[in-house]
Amino acid sequence: MVAPSSAPSTTGSSPRLLSAAADLGSGVPPCDAAQAPTAGSVTVGVPNSRDAVGWSAVASDLWELTKPRIVTMILITTAIAAMIGSGQTISPGTLIELLLGVGLVAGSAGAMNQVWERQLDARMDRTRLRPLPAGRLGWRSGAAFAAGMGLLGAGYLWSRVGPLPMLLAVVTWLVYVPLYTPLKTRSQWNTTVGAISGALPMLIGFTGGGGSLADPVGWLLVGVLVAWQYPHFMAIAWLVRSQYTDAGFRMATTDDPSGRSAGLQSVAGMVALIGCLIALAFLLVPGATPVAIGLAAVMVAVTYPMTLAAWRFAMRRDDLTARRLLKASLLQLPASLSLLIFAAWYWGS
Repeated sequence: MVAPSSAPSTTGSSPRLLSAAADLGSGVPPCDAAQAPTAGSVTVGVPNSRDAVGWSAVASDLWELTKPRIVTMILITTAIAAMIGSGQTISPGTLIELLLGVGLVAGSAGAMNQVWERQLDARMDRTRLRPLPAGRLGWRSGAAFAAGMGLLGAGYLWSRVGPLPMLLAVVTWLVYVPLYTPLKTRSQWNTTVGAISGALPMLIGFTGGGGSLADPVGWLLVGVLVAWQYPHFMAIAWLVRSQYTDAGFRMATTDDPSGRSAGLQSVAGMVALIGCLIALAFLLVPGATPVAIGLAAVMVAVTYPMTLAAWRFAMRRDDLTARRLLKASLLQLPASLSLLIFAAWYWGS
């Protein structure tokens, strides 16, 4: 499907902002959607001499294979959920062990994602110099590295944190790699699947911090991140819609170039986000007390700029409203999560 020639340009959008914004939710990275290079400009599978490549270069390639920025944001959300789930009881040692295990599994997922998409990456300017399409690493080496790191991380979580966080980490890996990765070129439902995989670390952290699967707080934390990712990624999908089209990705903005679907999903995501935040306010501060009502009101207040930006984007789909929605989302999430941590630790047991 080809984007209409009348679609506005994305000139003026910051590539760093778009790339970092996509990493935050770890759903659909826009940096994977760069325009394809001119035919003949990419050479895939060029052999490299191991003698000519220092171990530092190999280590750097392996590090790049893990998608470290995405892993960093996963660790941040995991830590936040662990602090909320623990009340006031989590120790620094337990938190470090949890993050180490989650980091290994997350890095494994990122590496296997690149193994899976190496041929697609080779066709795009932004990704053709990654270790696998550039030929600095072989796909078998990348797959072995990813599998080994994933097994190590799962085993570490099992032995040091517990079987439940380990199981949830494995489920997250499975949602991201064999389900989300191939879906990106097949259906716009990849946004939903990607949002789920990006939000499940909240549940890993919550249970790793001592929370229970029976506690609705953990599931509402997942809901917060799933709902937040919809307006966040719809803004990105609009700004780089032509690049997604060239790369063959299926998004709301490629299936519906008018942007109406993206705008509707943005508003629906905001409604769900506000609902989850209000519910968390009353769960973290039990009872319909003035404090709980006040916390819920503050949650709505810090979410209002993003809500307004989502509404304006839905009403007038252009680069300006999309950029404002993207920026508002990057302010809303840390503000609301900080309030949740404060509430859990101040009123937690």
